[in-house]
Amino acid sequence: MKTFTNINDILDFAIDREQDSVDFYNRLALNARNADMKKTFEQFAREEMGHKARLAKIKEDGIVTLPSEEVADLKIADYLVLDPEREDMTYEQALVLAMKREKAAFKLYLTLSEKVDRPEYKALFMQLAQEESRHKLRFELEYDEYVLRDN
Repeated sequence: MKTFTNINDILDFAIDREQDSVDFYNRLALNARNADMKKTFEQFAREEMGHKARLAKIKEDGIVTLPSEEVADLKIADYLVLDPEREDMTYEQALVLAMKREKAAFKLYLTLSEKVDRPEYKALFMQLAQEESRHKLRFELEYDEYVLRDN
């Protein structure tokens, strides 16, 4: 992992990762094979853009108080093989890739929460980790409903 010298380095890194996610979901939406899939990926792009905006605002203005909650983990993403992003991905492949990306984002924020000393920064990164965990859960539920039940 990159070496961070201050909280702005951490926030810049996280902002860049969120932009990567926005771009990823927008690409998946452009290549979606049906309207529901396109809508789902566009929604995730907007949510990741919201994360980016929140991080940028915190960098500019300072920390805000964030609530926390427990998020279920079906662990489906733990057992799937990651394929590289392709324009001709099936819906199943896109869901697997999305789960893996959300899991990686969760781990990133969890690790960042361990790298900062101030409680408000720990809380920020833990909240973002929980949000990424919720995203992964949504893709896992979609995978369970539309892929696993058909097999």
